[in-house]
Amino acid sequence: MEDSHIIFGIHSVVEALKQNKDIEKINLLKDSDNPKLKEIEGLAKQQTVKVSYVPIQKFKKFENLNHQGVIAYTSQIEYKEFESTVEAVLETKAAPLFLLLDGVTDVRNLGAILRTAECTGVDAVILPKSGSAQVNNETIKTSAGAAFNISICKVDHLKDAIFYLKSSGVELVAATEKTEDSIYDLNLNKPLAIVMGGEGEGIQPSILKLADQRGKLPLLGDIESLNVSVACGVILYETLRQRLPRD
Repeated sequence: MEDSHIIFGIHSVVEALKQNKDIEKINLLKDSDNPKLKEIEGLAKQQTVKVSYVPIQKFKKFENLNHQGVIAYTSQIEYKEFESTVEAVLETKAAPLFLLLDGVTDVRNLGAILRTAECTGVDAVILPKSGSAQVNNETIKTSAGAAFNISICKVDHLKDAIFYLKSSGVELVAATEKTEDSIYDLNLNKPLAIVMGGEGEGIQPSILKLADQRGKLPLLGDIESLNVSVACGVILYETLRQRLPRD
């Protein structure tokens, strides 16, 4: 990350956490005996900010800074507030489209998904604060800048976001192989939130249970699954196809 997106030093990072700055992750010096690092860890935990204890070698590129064994990486984009974003979309669109990503951890996959989401008219992408890829330089590059053009929200828990969407009249569609229904047989022309699972485990069972519809993509070869960004692209374009006006 560029230096403009880091905060260094104990007091600076503590204040940033207290002011709820958008911090992606914090690196703390491993084996440090400074009790202030535990304070930072506690504040970060309250805000579900990822903390890693790393060796001194990780701080080598910052040796010209008075980092005190603390480097925080701030977001390169402005995350939108979840509830106000959803309400604004619901007020203006009859069939809004939201995209939830459950455990997508590869920054390039995230970037590719953001690019396709922007191209297909997704109103907001919703990520969990923990267990998700960061929107970093690589993400932004892969998204071809789409990360700056689409609303991205971070939430403490995806399930809470899903409950809020469902209570607002938005149906949840889960992209999963654990169904007999094809994505092409579902009605996607309604207020909708599509949830895609992570690269390894897919959608969490507790979230899958909340789905109003489940759909899978046909796979005719020997490979049992598609890359998540590819699968997401196919599903978003099927959604767009169903929503396009017809003669």
